[in-house]
Amino acid sequence: MSVNMVSGLSRRHFLGTGLAAAAALGAMPAFALSDAEARALIDKAVADINAIINSGRSEAQMYPQFEKLFASYADVAQIARSALGPAAKSASAAQMKAFTQAFQGYISRKYGRRFREFIGGRIEVTGAKPLKSYFEVISTAYLRGEKPFEVRWHVSNKSGRNLFFNIIIEGVNMLASERTEIGAMLDRRKGNIDALIQDLQKS
Repeated sequence: MSVNMVSGLSRRHFLGTGLAAAAALGAMPAFALSDAEARALIDKAVADINAIINSGRSEAQMYPQFEKLFASYADVAQIARSALGPAAKSASAAQMKAFTQAFQGYISRKYGRRFREFIGGRIEVTGAKPLKSYFEVISTAYLRGEKPFEVRWHVSNKSGRNLFFNIIIEGVNMLASERTEIGAMLDRRKGNIDALIQDLQKS
C-alpha cells in the first residue's frame, strides 16, 4: 500500500473517529451551568421572596415587587411563548413583545397572590439535581399551621443567563397550567391575540 493511500486512510479514520465522538458528545446532556449555580440563583430568588412576603407591605405594594423579582430571575420570554402555545408562531414580533409584557404582569400578580399565602412562613432551598438539559432546584415551604410542602424550580441558561423557566408548587406545574389557561382564554376570544393582551393587562 502506498504512503499516499495510508495517509488518506489515516485521515479518513481520524475524521470518522472524530465525527463519531462529536456525535456521541452531542447526544449527551450538556450542562453549561452547574448545580451550585442553579442553586445559587434560587437561593437569591427565595431570599427576595421571603423578604417581600414578610415585609409588612400591603398587597398593592407587593405586586410590583413580585413583578420585579419575576423579571430578574425568570426566563419571561420562554415562559410567555410556552404559555401562548401554537399561536406564538403566527403572532407578529410586536404582538409577542406586547403579550410577553402583559403576561409578565399577569403571572407576577397571580403568583404574587400565591406567595402571599406564605406570609409569616418561609421557603428554604434543600438541594439541586440535573434533569435532561436543565437543573431542578428543590425547596420546602413552611407555612404557619400547615404541613411543609415542596416547591420545585427548573433552571436553565438557554437564554444566555441563569434563569428559572418553571415552578412546581405542590405538584402544580406552572408551564402546563398556564398553557392550558392561556389557551382557553385565547379560545374564548376566538384566537384574537390583541384582545387577550388587553385582558391580561387587566387581570
